[in-house]
Amino acid sequence: MITATGLDASKVKQTTPTSTTAATLKNKTVLGKDDFMQLLLVELQHQDPTDPMDSDKILQQTSELASLESSDNTKKALENLTKSLGTSQQFSTIGAIGKTADLGSDSISLDEGDDAKATFELYFPTAVKAGTIDIKDANNNVVQTITTDEKDSGVYQFTWDGKTSTGTRAKPGVYHISANYTDQEANPQTTKLGRYPIESVRFDEGKALLKVGSNYLPLDNIKEIF
Repeated sequence: MITATGLDASKVKQTTPTSTTAATLKNKTVLGKDDFMQLLLVELQHQDPTDPMDSDKILQQTSELASLESSDNTKKALENLTKSLGTSQQFSTIGAIGKTADLGSDSISLDEGDDAKATFELYFPTAVKAGTIDIKDANNNVVQTITTDEKDSGVYQFTWDGKTSTGTRAKPGVYHISANYTDQEANPQTTKLGRYPIESVRFDEGKALLKVGSNYLPLDNIKEIF
């Protein structure tokens, strides 16, 4: 088919706005320093020769343009600095693997109920020959003692049945866990709940998670690394 212009309509290339064009138009909704410079030049070109723009006004607009550019450069510098610090922190976190993390708490919680139990994990830095685990109340009184047999160094899970050394039910609340033991050379050693080796680091949406015990915890949950 031939149109009035003499062109074959079937061969006319149809064009639609591309994503790049759309992005460009979208970006133009925000004025940058180049846009302000163009506006200033247009304003100067079309000023009334009989009533030219005040030089003070030109200086003021130029000053505002310089401030805008400086602000834009500062923003970009801060964004680059933030990315750099984030990368640096990630490498620093990886360097913590193999060290010991202290969560700042040695306590567990015992709920109400006749069948209430409490499970916890203890880390023994050296191999255990024999030892005991003390469960203390808020007044530092030992309410129950769990005996531990010979085992290699590492993290081990224990379960307290919620009973005192006299066989009665312990009151619901917060209790503190610590252990005294002898190593394979018969040297006295101590450990407590909340101290674990950092085995690995995982990054989830840019946030560092450290594996301590059997859990992955954010860096904010760790009080000390040594």
